[in-house]
This record gives sequence, C-alpha cells and structure tokens, in this order.
Amino acid sequence: MKSYLKSWCVAFVLLGLAVSVTKAQQVPCYFIFGDSLVDNGNNNGLVSFARANYFPYGIDFGGPTGRFSNGRTTVDEIAELLGFNDYIPAYNSVRGRQILSGVNYASAAAGIRDETGRQLGQRISFSGQVRNYQNTVQQVVSLLGGETQAADYLKKCIYSVGMGSNDYLNNYFMPTFYSSSRQFTPEQYANDLISRYSTQLNALYNYGARKFALIGIGAIGCSPNALARSRDSRTCDERINSANQIFNSKLRSLVDQLNNNHPDAKFTYINAYDIFQDMIKNPSKFGFRVTNAGCCGIGRNAGQITCLPGQRPCRDRNAYVFWDAFHPTEAANIVIARRSYKAESPSDAYPTDIAGLARL
Repeated sequence: MKSYLKSWCVAFVLLGLAVSVTKAQQVPCYFIFGDSLVDNGNNNGLVSFARANYFPYGIDFGGPTGRFSNGRTTVDEIAELLGFNDYIPAYNSVRGRQILSGVNYASAAAGIRDETGRQLGQRISFSGQVRNYQNTVQQVVSLLGGETQAADYLKKCIYSVGMGSNDYLNNYFMPTFYSSSRQFTPEQYANDLISRYSTQLNALYNYGARKFALIGIGAIGCSPNALARSRDSRTCDERINSANQIFNSKLRSLVDQLNNNHPDAKFTYINAYDIFQDMIKNPSKFGFRVTNAGCCGIGRNAGQITCLPGQRPCRDRNAYVFWDAFHPTEAANIVIARRSYKAESPSDAYPTDIAGLARL
C-alpha cells in the first residue's frame, strides 16, 4: 500500500512539473507589428474610419477594445501559447515596466508603403511602427541600465511582423484612390514592397531584434468583401490571390536572404495563406460551417459594408471563418495562431515555427 501511494505521489509531482513547464514563459518579451488583423487598440484615438472600439466588436472578449474580431486575435493566442500571463499591451496604452513584456504596435489600415490606407484616415504605417519601437528601446535601455543589458534582453524576444495586406486591399486594388496598379505589374509591386519591408526589418535588427516571425498575407480574394463582388458569391478573386501569392513567395525568399546576411539572428516565414485556405477548403475539419460570409456585416455575403455599431451579429460565431467583411473570427484566429506556433504541416512555417524560434 505504501509503495502504491509513493508511486502515485511521484506521478502526481511529475505531472505537476510537466504542467508548470508547459505554462512557463518561453521568451521575456513579444513585439508585434501589423495591421487590423492584430491591432488591439492603437487606432482607438486616431481620426480614422479603421476603428473597432464599438459593439459588437469584442462581444466574446468582454467588450470592444479595438480588436477587429469578436474575440481574440492571432497574437493574443500566440502570447498565451508562449506562456505570457496577459495579452501584449497596445503601444498607445503601455506604461513603465510593462514594455519589458513587449508591445503591440499594430495599426488598422497600415501598410508597408506609407500612403497605403490614407483614404481611411490616420494610421501608423510600418515605418511609423518601427519608429515607435525605437522609442521603446530607449526606454528599455533606461529601465535595464544600459545598452549592453538592453541588447542582451531584446535578443531573446520574439518579433512578429504581419504587413502587406493593406498594400493590396487599400492600395494596389483600389485604382480610384491609388496609381500603383498603373505604375507596377504585380511582380514589380511585390518587389517594391519586399524592398521596403527589408529596410524596416534591418532597422529592427539594428535596434536589437534577433528572432523574427514574418507572417505571410492571407487569401484576400476569398474574403466576404471580395466574394460579394463575384457572380455566385462563392468564387474567390484569383487576380487578388495571385498577387498575394507573388508577395508571399518573395517574402519566403527574403527569409533565406536575411538569415544569410544576419547569422546572429533567425528569421522564419509563417504560411498564413495556406493555413487559411485549409480552413476554407476543409471547414468541417475545424468545426466551421460558413466560409463565404461574415458573421457581422451588410449586403451580399455580409461583406459589402463591414460590421456597424450596435449591429446584431450571428449567434453561432464559432461556425464562421469570418467575423466581418475582412477579418477572421476568434475561432479562425486560434487555428492560425496554433499552427503558426506549432506547425501541423511542413508548409505551415519555414524554416521553423514560432515554438522553435522561442527555443533558439
């Protein structure tokens, strides 16, 4: 009997240790750069149409925060998977030593090109987000007592960058407001974006960043907004998707180039496009029933006008891939985040997933 109890106690202790290891914070901080897919409130105080600080946004989050979803975003889930006890705060609200856990600089309507999204009002472009990060680094230096200490700290952190969607959605494929589609072929435009992207990544590197997760663009041509313009409300816009894939291919190649140029850093590519397409093509595998319409929106596919203040959303939000005309539901965000963190397919991440990046 004593032997049995002893064995049971040892097993219980080992189980407890396993749980504690799983929940341990894997990196000291997590810095996030992006657009409305991961904005958690930075646009709330801006003069912009690209804001989500009103109900029913956040209906499953306890209320609106500025997140463009019914609940958590991908980076919220990734922060949890990395072992953080709380979500990474927005740049516009972070204070004092909070910055040592990381900062979210993402801004809805932002792009790699500075002019992207201007028809929607104020936003913080990628270059602006990088400048905000540089300001944060100065604060980290002050808090930790010197540049050497700050560099040793920052090199252990994860840097997530998801830019480029708006450069297509709110620039290249909006010829009424922008001339880029008349100036560039899709190939030339992708080259221009990658060149600008690389410049900003090198600026982050020069300010201490060493572990980069570069998130590819999703299938924008399969959004409810794009489907609303199709004849059958179901056929994706392959013109948009093709351009997105050209960009993604070049971004993946950039990862190899940057890894060669910076042997003391690690860059990885997250294949959001294929992860997203898997949900669209095999919805039942993930528990989804509706892939071609937003849970909250106006017009065909609930995608012609995005979710309006006070509008009643669908009831079964976990059955929908899309929350509104452009953005995923929390359920879809969780799928993308988990496969970004721990690849389920060899194509999900290259050359490693975010969990692998954290271990380096």
